[in-house]
Amino acid sequence: MKTSQRGLAEIAAHEGIVMSKYKDSVGVWTIGIGHTKNAGHPDPSKVKGELPLDNIMEIFARDIKKFETRVLNAFKRELSQSQFDAAVSFDFNTGGIHRASWVNQFNQGHEQAARRSFMKWRKPREIIPRRQAECDLFFDGRYSGNGKVNIYRATSKGKVLWSSGKRVVLPKNAPATGSNSPQQKPSIHQKPNTKNLVIIATIIGGLGVAFSNKIKRFFNKLG
Repeated sequence: MKTSQRGLAEIAAHEGIVMSKYKDSVGVWTIGIGHTKNAGHPDPSKVKGELPLDNIMEIFARDIKKFETRVLNAFKRELSQSQFDAAVSFDFNTGGIHRASWVNQFNQGHEQAARRSFMKWRKPREIIPRRQAECDLFFDGRYSGNGKVNIYRATSKGKVLWSSGKRVVLPKNAPATGSNSPQQKPSIHQKPNTKNLVIIATIIGGLGVAFSNKIKRFFNKLG
């Protein structure tokens, strides 16, 4: 199971996007949606200028794979797409999917208790709106971001200009899946439909007999 395009947008809306490299709270070069060198290519310290938004989302989709695996391992019950998206957002923010009591309660079928426990993850206070949005998404299937996120720029020294944020709609560039997948083109090596061949042969045979009878009548008239 993968995070949906809508789920990626939801997490990006919570996190915010920085278009150029910046230094995080502990001085590590970062870019996009929390991407660091440890997560893989590209190395933010070597990025010059700003990255296009669609590239940032591609990097984010790669980075988030490990959280998708963690969520799949943590749950024993089948999740809907919105539940999976919410759980990935929760783990991306807290790293606590394997020790969260609400996950165990949900696995055991105690959904009301799980909902209450979900909202215990509320520190610092600034995180409460995000946690409520994740809770609503998991238990009610209600997305909150509408595909819109705040993007920010940073100075050449790596300081984010938080006061100059701009709200934009994310590009819809997720790989097609499920019912939206492109139809597979038929192979040139596919075996022919024998039923259709029989029908065609019958039609041709019938036309041949009719034509032969017509020729015979023509020569009989001449005789």
